[in-house]
Amino acid sequence: MSVEPEDEFQKELIEVFVQEAQEWLQQIHVALDELQQGPAPDRHQKLAQTIKVGITNMGGSAATIGLNEIEQASFSAIPFVEAIQDPSATISADDFIAVCKQLGQIHTLLTRVTGVAFQEEVSPERPDGLPLHVSTSELLESLSRFRDVQAQTGATARRLLQTVIDQVEGLKRSGVEQCDVTSLKEFLARWSEGEDGFVEFVQAEIPAVLDELKRLEQGTGEAGVSPERLQAVVERLAQLVASAQQVNASQAVMFFTGLQGFLTIAMQRRVVIADRMYQAVEVRLRETVQAIQAWGKAGRDERSAIAGVLGN
Repeated sequence: MSVEPEDEFQKELIEVFVQEAQEWLQQIHVALDELQQGPAPDRHQKLAQTIKVGITNMGGSAATIGLNEIEQASFSAIPFVEAIQDPSATISADDFIAVCKQLGQIHTLLTRVTGVAFQEEVSPERPDGLPLHVSTSELLESLSRFRDVQAQTGATARRLLQTVIDQVEGLKRSGVEQCDVTSLKEFLARWSEGEDGFVEFVQAEIPAVLDELKRLEQGTGEAGVSPERLQAVVERLAQLVASAQQVNASQAVMFFTGLQGFLTIAMQRRVVIADRMYQAVEVRLRETVQAIQAWGKAGRDERSAIAGVLGN
C-alpha cells in the first residue's frame, strides 16, 4: 500500500522535531547542571530562562504537529521550572528533583511517541559498578592550583574552569564530602558538544553569508540593494547570534549583532552601501571565523586540562 502524502509530510515534520528536541534537551540539561551549583543571581536567572524557553519551545513545536502528549508534558513542567527561577527564593533539593522528574517524563514520552530513544541523563559507572568519587576538598584544591598555574603562565582561563570550581565549592558548602567525578565529566562533555557544535555551525554558515554579501555587492547601484537579499543575510546572522548566545561566545554575539543591525538599517531605509563597506565586512567575517576557531581550540585545550585534573 502506498504512503499517503499527508503521512509522509507528517513523518518529515516529526524528523525535524526530533532534531530540535535533542538540541533543546541538551541545552536544558547543561543549564540545569550549572543551576544546581548555586551560580550568581544574574547567571541563575539566565539559566532558569534557558530551561524555561527550551521546554516552552518543545511544547509549542509538539503542538504544531499534533504531538499532544509531549505538548502537555512540556507545559506541565513550566511551573516546576518557575519554582527555581528566582535566585532570592529558598530553593530546596526537592525542587530540583521535581524538575528532573518532569524532564524524565518528557524523555519517556518523546521515545514512545517518536520512536527515537531520548536517553535520560544517567551517570556512567566504573566497570565494578561503583560511581567514581573523590574527596571534594582535594578536588577543589587541585582545581584551584590549576587556576593559579594558568594565571602565572599568562594563560587566559575561560568561564568553564571557574564554573567547575563553583560547582565543587557548592558541593562542599552543602556538606558533600565525596564528589561524583563522572557527573563533572558529563558536564564537560555536554559543554564540549555545545561549543564544538557552535564552531561547526559558524564554519558552515559564514561561507553562505559571504556568498550572499558578494551577490549584494555585485547588485549595488543607484537603485540600491534588494531588500529580499538583505533579509536573507539578516536571517542567517540572527541564527548565528542565537547560537553564539547559547554558548556565551560574547565577542561573536557582539559582532554578529552589530552586523545584523547594520544590514537591517540598510534594508529598512534602502541605503546604498558602498562596495568598500562590503569588502570591509567580508574581511571582518573571515577574521571572525578564525577568532571563533581559536576560541574553540582554547576551549578544547581547557576542557582537556580540566579532565586531566579530574582524572582520566
